Amino acid sequence: MDLTVAEKIRIVLGRKDKTLTDLAEALEMSRQNLNNKMKRDNFSEKEIADIAHALELDYEINFISKDGKKI
Repeated sequence: MDLTVAEKIRIVLGRKDKTLTDLAEALEMSRQNLNNKMKRDNFSEKEIADIAHALELDYEINFISKDGKKI
């Protein structure tokens, strides 16, 4: 089963002993706005990059062709 982006963010927050409020503050966003995005699982690539940076992580988004090559 594939995890949603929001589920992955929650896992990382737990492993780093951070809360959604901590992340919202780091992103200079209201907790309510971040919580709404988490509920909708609605993130732009820039927001994902900002979240990764705030959590001191790298991230990778790829398209993979049928022959296995990353595009």
